[in-house]
Amino acid sequence: MTSQATERRLAGVNDLPLLVVDHLTTVYDLPGGPGAAVNDVSFEIRPGETLGLVGESGSGKTATALSIVGLLQPPGRIAAGSIWFKGRDLTTLSEAEMREIRGAEIGFVFQEPMTALNPVFTIGNQIAETLLVHKCVSRRNVRARAIELLEAVRIPNAVRVLDDYPHHLSGGMRQRALIAMALACRPSLVIADEPTTALDVTIQAEILDLLRDMKSASGLSLLLISHDLGVIAEIADRVAIMYAGRIVERGPVRAVLRSPQHPYTKGLLGSMPGGPRGTRLRAIDGTVPFLDALPSGCAFHPRCSERFAPCDSATPADHSVGDEHDARCHLHGPR
Repeated sequence: MTSQATERRLAGVNDLPLLVVDHLTTVYDLPGGPGAAVNDVSFEIRPGETLGLVGESGSGKTATALSIVGLLQPPGRIAAGSIWFKGRDLTTLSEAEMREIRGAEIGFVFQEPMTALNPVFTIGNQIAETLLVHKCVSRRNVRARAIELLEAVRIPNAVRVLDDYPHHLSGGMRQRALIAMALACRPSLVIADEPTTALDVTIQAEILDLLRDMKSASGLSLLLISHDLGVIAEIADRVAIMYAGRIVERGPVRAVLRSPQHPYTKGLLGSMPGGPRGTRLRAIDGTVPFLDALPSGCAFHPRCSERFAPCDSATPADHSVGDEHDARCHLHGPR
């Protein structure tokens, strides 16, 4: 799928997705050698589309997001692949060029707003800085635009909140302020990294409604990162399931959730609450492996109840299992 998009790009055709991540490998240089946090990952996001990126903690979701916006910190680095955004390969840009894109054309909503927001500056100052750095409005109009943004994300008493510091706000309000900053310059793409994880269920629902409404009103594309398939089911158009740095299944969200084709996806769905009363949740045995101790063959095979002969020795290829639906699993290959 992604290689075809790359061919269209090279041919000069303009019907490209907004974002194309093509065979991306991101490694962390560890004492024993480089460990791949993102391993040969490819996906696309089309204009106006929401792609959900799902997996357990340690599966490589955040490393993928940070790679896209150029925020990887040493010892992390992009070792291979390309990231095409509006026809430009972001992996070839300088930090100065990335700063022009990050925040202006690609917004980012971090997982923990209390660490993402600067505690010594007011909410208004931090929104104003985003607007002025990217020249989104004039200095004369910056306060009015900041108020407009806070009202757009449904923060009550927006004029007062401009002068509040992050610790004055609740977790839900801080997350709304982060979303306002991400939308400040009307980006084409917003990456939201676990935006509801630290919030209670009621506030989670409000934040998801807000993201859905913002996406609809602005026509933007959204990369929504989560470990919660319930969240993805509510808001995503397509989903990519990630395990140990690789995408193991991807496709339209309804197709993947109704008919999962990878044992890991089945395990994630089986571990979700919502079955008949008294039904025990089925946890996936084991844990996500460490970067410097990845199993041979399919990285999921030590935890997989459906493993057979090639799983512990050969890395599975992607196999088509439906319309725009594929799974990286030996179960779908030749026996």
